[in-house]
Amino acid sequence: MVQFVKSLVPKKLKKFIKQKLLNKGYVTKPAYVASFMQNEFTLDATIAYNKYGGYCTPYSVQKESVVQAILKGEVYEPDTIQFIINHAGDSDVIQAGAFFGDFLPGIAKNISKNAKVWSFEPSLEFFRCADITIRINNLKNVELFQVGLGAEKSSLKLQVATEDGRQLGGASRIIDSENGKFVPIVIETLDSIIPKDRNISIIQFDLEGFEIPALKGAIETIKRCKPILILEILSHNDILTNTWFKENILSLGYQITGKVHNNTIITIEHN
Repeated sequence: MVQFVKSLVPKKLKKFIKQKLLNKGYVTKPAYVASFMQNEFTLDATIAYNKYGGYCTPYSVQKESVVQAILKGEVYEPDTIQFIINHAGDSDVIQAGAFFGDFLPGIAKNISKNAKVWSFEPSLEFFRCADITIRINNLKNVELFQVGLGAEKSSLKLQVATEDGRQLGGASRIIDSENGKFVPIVIETLDSIIPKDRNISIIQFDLEGFEIPALKGAIETIKRCKPILILEILSHNDILTNTWFKENILSLGYQITGKVHNNTIITIEHN
């Protein structure tokens, strides 16, 4: 009966009635806007998709290049993701600096069925987004931890915004400063989290200058598994001249063998 009555109403009249209702405030148009509840409890995000799956992108850093790429349906750092897929083999991948999980669908959906992705993100906002990204894609082989990686278990502060209020997003970092906005985070060692019976083929760190402390906390896993290291460092000299790196990583036979996007690839010839 309702459908019959609707069919009697001309389309132009329907449009006129709808517009009148909107103008009166009786009906609201569905449109995305930033949350009116600006507090630490309300997650403000947008869901976007590319060829690998869906992503929960944080609205606070929507202008960042990685978020913009995902919102356009593109893949951010496609060559890095493909390199990891091509070289993961049958073993696990470690990916630290998860952000909102922009690497996770591409890697998790394309590695061996028995392999896992171990991912780490200390920021609560970005961890929550990454967790939703995992759920959107139903990724059963991802282990996500809300911790940062370092040389020892500790509590530190993560800078998430500059003094002038600029959100750092994926560039959030651990620095010794009092300027800007900081949030407390927990630091764990990779060696304390990865089970001894899991073989690791790749370790990818995007830790905004905190790579050496994270490597220190992963040295037993590195010695045991001899994984490919993919480190986002601006200059090879930054790490090649580091005394600890030379004595503990290069001494194992590792050497820089390439670069993909802003990531330096460091490998060892397996016996």
